[in-house]
Amino acid sequence: MLPDLRIRIGSRTSPMALAQANQVRDLLTGQVDGLEAEIVGIQTSGDRWQGDLAELGGKSAFLKEIDRHLLSGDIDIAVHCMKDVPGDVPLPEGTAFAAYLEREDAHDVIVFPSGSPYGSVDELPAGARVATSAVRRKAQILRVRPDLRVDRIRGNVNSRLARFDTEQQFDAMILARAGLRRIGMEDRVGQVLPVETMCPAIGAGVIGVQCRTADTGVMELVRLLDHAETRTHVTAERTMLQDLQGHCNSPIAGHCTTAGDGRLSLIGMVFSPDGGTFAYAHEWDKPDRAPELGAYVAATLVRKGAHDIIGGIPH
Repeated sequence: MLPDLRIRIGSRTSPMALAQANQVRDLLTGQVDGLEAEIVGIQTSGDRWQGDLAELGGKSAFLKEIDRHLLSGDIDIAVHCMKDVPGDVPLPEGTAFAAYLEREDAHDVIVFPSGSPYGSVDELPAGARVATSAVRRKAQILRVRPDLRVDRIRGNVNSRLARFDTEQQFDAMILARAGLRRIGMEDRVGQVLPVETMCPAIGAGVIGVQCRTADTGVMELVRLLDHAETRTHVTAERTMLQDLQGHCNSPIAGHCTTAGDGRLSLIGMVFSPDGGTFAYAHEWDKPDRAPELGAYVAATLVRKGAHDIIGGIPH
């Protein structure tokens, strides 16, 4: 299937993205004796741009250069954090996600400065400054603490933490627990936010591996890494996201799990930017009906005003 026993792995160049690519490389080389796996770092326009992502076309700014390298044959596979894959932009024709690695912890967390007297969101005083990169996080934290001042901060996790520590302008920052774990900084976690307070991003904690569908050998190799339950959960979440037709400035959250009785459980939420208006849905279905569950939750959210909320948010 791979006559030259060589595969090129495309990835963004941030420390977390490279950690993800290294994880995929190690898993692949563990599947085939003698396989050589090279990581090809690709700096994207989204990584270079420090302004509002909406001006670059949203989250697709992190993907389009990598897609171009994949389609041109410069790389054989591309590794993505699934929460960065937009729902309103279709995958390039001839490509597919051959594998979703087993989901890591999907929770968001609060990080506090060294020596901070605070240990939770509840302890922060009125007017405290909180940093976040995501409109989803900003909307949800303001929903429970409208008295806080929440400012968006761009950059990869390492650069955001460096600014947070050196500039000392913020009392707290919200990050993904899985991201901190991947870069070896999980010790910075000050508080793990429950899903009821901070519903995760679509695809949170999941690494996806994208391939050209015509490369059957590569597809078959990568499929060995696919985690069936994670694929089911991501399918439900992304179906919901795609049906909602949100854009990069739409605060949308969704989290699918397998309940104790074996059924799929999907929570979906859509927020106004300040969190003051939101639509909520929580539905269950059989484990072989992930697309149907995602579509049903999206339809329920639309009935509860999701499209009105999304339509009122500037692109």
